[in-house]
Amino acid sequence: MTISGRAAEGETVIKNDRTPPVDAARWLRLYEDGCPAPAAADLPALADELAEALRHPDPDLRDGAPHVVLRTWIERDVIDRPLRARLGAVMAARFGDPEVQARTFAPLVLDMIVARGDFDPAWLAAFRRWYPAETDLRGHDPRLGWLHAVAHGADLLGTFGSHPEVDPGGMLALAAERLVAPTDHVFDQQEDDRLAQGIARTLNRPELTEAEALRWLEPVEAAFAAGRPPGVPTTAAHVSNAMRTLRMLYLLADVGVRPRTGGPGPVRTPHAEPLKRRLAEVLSLVFQMA
Repeated sequence: MTISGRAAEGETVIKNDRTPPVDAARWLRLYEDGCPAPAAADLPALADELAEALRHPDPDLRDGAPHVVLRTWIERDVIDRPLRARLGAVMAARFGDPEVQARTFAPLVLDMIVARGDFDPAWLAAFRRWYPAETDLRGHDPRLGWLHAVAHGADLLGTFGSHPEVDPGGMLALAAERLVAPTDHVFDQQEDDRLAQGIARTLNRPELTEAEALRWLEPVEAAFAAGRPPGVPTTAAHVSNAMRTLRMLYLLADVGVRPRTGGPGPVRTPHAEPLKRRLAEVLSLVFQMA
């Protein structure tokens, strides 16, 4: 494995000179057998193969049995902390990959790792650089299958935002960056719902102050207040995306969001009422334009 090139300032791209072949039949057998643990000596090479499968252009391979096996092995500690750290570094570097499916499945894998309790500031830094800057926001591609940059990123945002070593206010600000980043693509495949859920999970951090729970909405409010440029008859895609995300967030602030780890029921943010009032104020700007 060699380090080459730079995809963004401070971000390296890992290029594998010996890409491990992906044995689709083996992963299907492991999946059908209930994901048994392999011999310890075999695990590093198998983890490398799983990492390669999770960037593969074939959607049946990338989003099929290898995905389930990897998730199961992480949950069961078959892939232990040192190996998860190595896998996390590969995924963080993958945010600079030239292939879209590699970039958009990196947060899916990192989410598995961070949800297990692991954390590396370098993973967060790489994610923060990538998420608002990603321009391919398609939910699904006929050839590549599911891409879900916004949704997969939203899940990781919520998991980072729930982690005790991560500043929740910074994650909320990152969500606002993603919402106001100009794009011609209108979210589809429930990307807005997933982003609202990631924000809501971050808002459940008990140490978050009321001011922090509301401050991140200021750039969204400014984008709404700017209105449509002269001569443009339709609402900009990023304004539409932000509008629909905030509508769902209002609902989640009202009824609560279910924790990713399960639990007896939805949890409401401690600042639900002031958040709902602030969301209504911000959304009123676009309602007046309708």
